[in-house]
Amino acid sequence: MSNAPLMPKATAVWLVENTSLSFAQVADFCKLHELEVKAIADGEADQGIRGLDPITSGQITREEIEKGQSNENYQLKLAVSKVRLPPVKPRKGPRYTPVSRRQDRPNAILWLVRNHPELKDSQIMRLVGTTKTTIAAIRDRTHWNAQNLTPADPVTLGLCTQIDLDLEVSKAAKANPDAVLHKEEVEDTLLPTEVTTGDSSDAELDVDSVFAKLKQLKRDDTDDEDDDRR
Repeated sequence: MSNAPLMPKATAVWLVENTSLSFAQVADFCKLHELEVKAIADGEADQGIRGLDPITSGQITREEIEKGQSNENYQLKLAVSKVRLPPVKPRKGPRYTPVSRRQDRPNAILWLVRNHPELKDSQIMRLVGTTKTTIAAIRDRTHWNAQNLTPADPVTLGLCTQIDLDLEVSKAAKANPDAVLHKEEVEDTLLPTEVTTGDSSDAELDVDSVFAKLKQLKRDDTDDEDDDRR
């Protein structure tokens, strides 16, 4: 249907009724089958369709139709539109989030803030469709529901795709490599040597002192029983 006129069937109806063009010419211009055009001419198809004048709509010139009527082998050419539509610019702003998933956005923001501190607020806004105010509130733990928030992967929640997340993370890593290095240092930090290699001799139990305490407890119990009998 490329390079076809607007409302091709209505245009075919008008051409059949108002011109002497052949069925093949009308079918080629309207991108229809020749038998379908013949059925329109015989009144067997599309009887309720009102014809559309392609000349007044600027889709073909009268001279072009006259060329086709004088030569049945001539192929009609669609007129070039004089109206130039401006290119559609991509919409800038936060991503649209369905109503059913908007309650998951704070959890996704918390996950991004903790796991990818190198991301800018504008990148988080593009990923989950939020505002700077909400991001700042979650960073500062001043969000109204901060106590009940649990970090959740935005990809798992369906708020963004893994490709979009990886793209934003790679951009942030190039723009702010210090934040990435700091995050790796925090994750790879080991426990102090004093904790892992502490003197274990202090933790060993003194067996003799344990048995001495047990004997003392038994003696105390025996003395209490004798007092009760007296």
